[in-house]
Amino acid sequence: MRSLDPRLLPFAPILYVAWADGELKPAEVRLLREHVLDAGLAAAIAGPWLDPDAPPSGEDLLALLSWIRDHAGGLEPGARRSLAELGLGLAERAGHPAGPAERAAVERLAAALDLHEAESVEAVLAAERPLADLPEVRPSFDVSAMAELLDGEQRAMRTRVRALLASGRFEPAIGLSTARYRERVLEWCRLLAGEGLGALSMPSACGGMDDPAGFVAAFETLAMFDLSLLVKFGVQFGLWGGSVQQLGTGKQHERWLEDIGTLALPGCFAMTETGHGSNVDDIETMAVYDPDTREFEIHTPLARARKDYIGNAARDGRMATVFAQLETRGERHGVHAFVVPIRDADGAPLDGVAIEDCGEKLGLNGVDNGRLAFDRVRIPRDHLLDRFASVTEDGEYRSSIASPGKRFFTMLGTLVGGRIAVGSAAVTASGVALAIAIRYGARRRQFGPPGSPERVLLDYPAHRRRLLPRLASTYAFGFAMHALQRRYVDREADPRRLEASAAGLKALATWHASGTIQECREACGGQGYLAENRFAALKADTDVFTTFEGDNTVLLQLVARDLLTGFRREFGDMGAWGLARFLVDRARVAVVERNPVATRRTDEEHLRDPGFQRDLLEARRDELLYSLARRVKARVDRGMDGFDALVECQDHALGAARAHALTEVFEAVHEAEGGVPGSSLAEVLERIRSLFALSTLERDRAWFLEHGYVDARKTKAIRGQVDALCAALRPDAVPLVDAFEIPAPCLAPIAL
Repeated sequence: MRSLDPRLLPFAPILYVAWADGELKPAEVRLLREHVLDAGLAAAIAGPWLDPDAPPSGEDLLALLSWIRDHAGGLEPGARRSLAELGLGLAERAGHPAGPAERAAVERLAAALDLHEAESVEAVLAAERPLADLPEVRPSFDVSAMAELLDGEQRAMRTRVRALLASGRFEPAIGLSTARYRERVLEWCRLLAGEGLGALSMPSACGGMDDPAGFVAAFETLAMFDLSLLVKFGVQFGLWGGSVQQLGTGKQHERWLEDIGTLALPGCFAMTETGHGSNVDDIETMAVYDPDTREFEIHTPLARARKDYIGNAARDGRMATVFAQLETRGERHGVHAFVVPIRDADGAPLDGVAIEDCGEKLGLNGVDNGRLAFDRVRIPRDHLLDRFASVTEDGEYRSSIASPGKRFFTMLGTLVGGRIAVGSAAVTASGVALAIAIRYGARRRQFGPPGSPERVLLDYPAHRRRLLPRLASTYAFGFAMHALQRRYVDREADPRRLEASAAGLKALATWHASGTIQECREACGGQGYLAENRFAALKADTDVFTTFEGDNTVLLQLVARDLLTGFRREFGDMGAWGLARFLVDRARVAVVERNPVATRRTDEEHLRDPGFQRDLLEARRDELLYSLARRVKARVDRGMDGFDALVECQDHALGAARAHALTEVFEAVHEAEGGVPGSSLAEVLERIRSLFALSTLERDRAWFLEHGYVDARKTKAIRGQVDALCAALRPDAVPLVDAFEIPAPCLAPIAL
């Protein structure tokens, strides 16, 4: 080591830090020299350490650091508070105590260099960073009770499916070719069918269990595993089997359902066309009845009328429910469903049926999506699924539903179940991503003060901020989807309202899944980029959920139309739409009267009050709806077609629909909270509900500010409460994802 005169010992820590932080500038060297000389030391003594033309080498500095650490071990804590105290203590211990002039010079120098004293002392004295044990996880609530609450009435079915996924018969499919992946998914589907899960919702007379609620629960739980399996399972048993069950009648059930439920008869659900995605009403495939042969002729008249993206079509399907425009006696009667054979027993396409593989996709490559086109394919008359309409042998069309519009929406009831299933699966996939990211974040260490253990990621506020509001939203969406499932299984009296709820919640839940999975991937850094840690598959496989079973933007417009219809029914004929301005004002006054928004309360009790949260969410929904009604009515009064009027207000309509769906989600999580009063779950559910509501209000604060519902002080207070709730939920983060009870094979190595 470059020699250090004993009289320089009081300056040793400062000299080390000053040089180690980087090459000193001439002005800084002059400052050092001046203060050293002020201490009465000769320039020759300080020169070797204060020569900008010959700075100390790295070896010199490391040797100096080693000497400081070796001699600092026995110093009192008071001698470690600053670099000046440390240097003076080292000099005294070495037998060269500093005099008054040296002491004053050292203290002036430390102040002049503006060194971060505490951090600098830690950096000088810290040796190898200690590794502390991870803190013990101590839930504030009963995790088993939370799992039971999340599972609801279908606890037994969900537990059964989770046990199957953990049985060793389902291993992640990574690195398989598309062909082998499709084979594996079919094998898994057969395994599930062998366990009776495919026939759960089917009538007992056809080998089923008459358990539609159990089927929905099983489907949702399967989303914990491979999503290609989920989709294949849903296509075979939910869409293909569901269409025959819901649109067909007794003889058709007896003929096909048992084989569908056992997977002896693989099939497809052929609705979507290349030229008509979400617009089912205008599909162009034709089904023309021929009374001479008592057959329907299924025909694809144009290339854009081919059935596109049909699951099970490219490889495995032997029959398909084909949606087509029914024509008999020269008259069209709208879209109906027909069972059409597409392959023979050996798997070869039948005459007149053209089958094309869609090929590689962004995700879900274990599903054999294909395209179907029909060249005047003839099927028997009784292949029309005739629960709601039939054609007699001589070609007379009959239906128990007089209104074509009502008949059309009744027939499309299968789509409602599909949307509920996709939305539920999206929530499950969000839970899997969060379970991986939160469990990883609870043990992955990163940075920390010098000399202290590295801190786990979840102890950083920014990391909590990116994950815990999404965890609260996942809980909220889960409660909302389960409430919707109950309405669906119980056959809610108003199918249009059920359809609107399914459309809105499916849209929001799938968008939530896309954002959550991406955030979780980033929160896991490079580990999240590895295929074995599941985010690659989760991202790719759920991406299509936002357009699967209806494009989300289109679905929200469906919600908006339903809201406008309900508004008109509630307040009378078109003339009453003039009430809209009054109702907007009424909504705003109601919020002020029910809650002290006008007094700008920002305290925790107020912000976490469910009444305050509900009132703001409902006020936004009502104001957007009433103003949307006013804008549409103004255009209609000027002679614009109603369709075009709504299109001109499309952004407004989407906002109203989203606001309405969010109020439904809030009510669901609040109802769940109210169902466990006094239990260990009540407090954590209150935090979850508040974090969901307040993070929603924070995200949309611009709207509430613009419309005068809150002021800037209140939005700042809401942001502060979101931070506080994230901190409060931090100790329960791992137990909250443990309550999902995701089997180990469905997680990832970094989460185990």
